Amino acid sequence: MDAKPPQRLRIALLAGGVSAEREVSLNSGRQVLAALDPARYEVTCYDPKTDLARLVADAARIDAALILLHGPFGEDGTIQGMLDLLGIPYQGSGVLGSAVAMNKIAAKRLYREAGIPVPGDLVLRRSDPLDAEAVTRRLGLPLVVKPVAGGSSVGVSIVRRTEDLPAALAAAFAHDREVMLECFIEGIEITGAVIGNDELEALPLIEIIPGSGYEFFDYGAKYTAGATEEICPARIDPELAAEGRRLAVAAHRALFCRGYSRTDMILRGREIFVLETNTIPGMTATSLLPRAAAAAGIGFGRLLDRLIALSLEGRPPRGGGP
Repeated sequence: MDAKPPQRLRIALLAGGVSAEREVSLNSGRQVLAALDPARYEVTCYDPKTDLARLVADAARIDAALILLHGPFGEDGTIQGMLDLLGIPYQGSGVLGSAVAMNKIAAKRLYREAGIPVPGDLVLRRSDPLDAEAVTRRLGLPLVVKPVAGGSSVGVSIVRRTEDLPAALAAAFAHDREVMLECFIEGIEITGAVIGNDELEALPLIEIIPGSGYEFFDYGAKYTAGATEEICPARIDPELAAEGRRLAVAAHRALFCRGYSRTDMILRGREIFVLETNTIPGMTATSLLPRAAAAAGIGFGRLLDRLIALSLEGRPPRGGGP
């Protein structure tokens, strides 16, 4: 008698959403859907912009979710809390890790407490008076202006003249009520990915070189084909590479992350500064984390298999209690 084939896992693929990164999310969703093995997974797609009621109705039949949402209401713990209430496991960080990583104020406090080097900064709210001269005296020029909660460099500017600060603040305040102003560090942009729950694996670092038409790794440089050169492993000496991987792991732990993360850093001379940690990095086959995984011998399909397995790790079977 032939053996009964293993039952496929029922996966809810969440992509789209309502943030400024909706199109990036939808693109990730399309590529992940194409890469998931249909012999192993029965996949249903849900767009939180329109399909939350359907997700709730289907919850009892879902084994795990793949969250491919970026920015507010996707990467900030909101959807994670809903899935927790529905009893649906998901890849990546829970409510706490997602929320603190998304909020740059909270993240930097935790980085500093963990001894992780970060650029100097200050925070402004919409209601705060602006003394542009005092700001530039404190932080120097150039400086970086960014929304406190956001991703994909949406609303981020580099200010090189004091008189340009009000316009940069207005652009950032269009996306958040709090804005972080940060010392600009000239150096080599690198990013370090981490995979795992209790046992963490730091993947090879990637060196990021925005094209000549881009001042930094902004939204256009990230998502315009051919706009940025990404070199993996990064062209830095082994000692610095080891330190970058160590900092990626330290940032992952400091922010209570789970499953996977990707931490962006700047290398200046022999110093590495951590900028921010992404708890749901881009997940197209050519995105940074999948590229680092490929350099470590983990293909895109295998990476997705591993993230799904990590989402289920340590969880009781459905109906097995809390």
